[in-house]
Amino acid sequence: MIQISGGPFQQNENWQLGSIEKTIIQQMQNDPVFYSYYSDYELLFELKVRKNIIQSAKDMNNSQAVFTTFVYARCNPRYWQLTQAGGFLLRPDVQPAEAILDIYRNSSLYAFECATAIPIIYYHAILNSIGSHLFNSLFRDLYLYSWHTDTDLGIITFHSNHFLPGDVLYINNPDFDRNTPQFRGLNAVLLNDGRLFGHGFNIRTSTEMIQILNEKRKMDSHQSAYITKLVTRPSFKYLFRVASWYRNGRAYKMQRPIVHHNKSSISYAHYLYYSM
Repeated sequence: MIQISGGPFQQNENWQLGSIEKTIIQQMQNDPVFYSYYSDYELLFELKVRKNIIQSAKDMNNSQAVFTTFVYARCNPRYWQLTQAGGFLLRPDVQPAEAILDIYRNSSLYAFECATAIPIIYYHAILNSIGSHLFNSLFRDLYLYSWHTDTDLGIITFHSNHFLPGDVLYINNPDFDRNTPQFRGLNAVLLNDGRLFGHGFNIRTSTEMIQILNEKRKMDSHQSAYITKLVTRPSFKYLFRVASWYRNGRAYKMQRPIVHHNKSSISYAHYLYYSM
């Protein structure tokens, strides 16, 4: 269930939302948990970023980036320095937005683990949500290694029985073959049609993902891989606040969206202008 400023949610027909945003809203409304927002802008921002996370996952699925372990990771040296741990450190003479875009534009030059794929997808989605100028202001010192070590996205992980499109789920493979530890589990983005994207596994149903991981178990195993209740997502509220602070306090001296007496009556065109 969605709440705006403590009150019931009423969707504005002027938002002109696409099918993905409508699917997310419907799932939120059907869930027994409360999704609470300070304003309509905050909700719209999350919907936009979630939609872009899904699109960035699909774009990575169509890319030539290779799934590999940290030992064999590689990147474009024009934009990134490869660390001994297998992470990608932004070169000091490169703009963050250009470096993230290069992973998709020159994907054949890259190879990384599924844990690295998640922050790449997040950064790409946020870049497409707020634009290059603001992205470069917010994320000056990028280091792509694992979402476990990333802090500037405000990534949170928690247990839940309720998943939304754009969430990252974890498929655990408890009896993985010790000779292939990279298959101990999989971080996968939940898409709007219920399928999952996992780097190195492509877009598949959850059943297909589990079947692939089951083929990577030790020989005497009888315990199947399974989807855990762990949910990972960036802190949309944190990102919204930080982006708003930069936008209002620095280069983005924009006119705010027109708000009528009915607080839900916000033009979607004004929202897009305000968000970019």
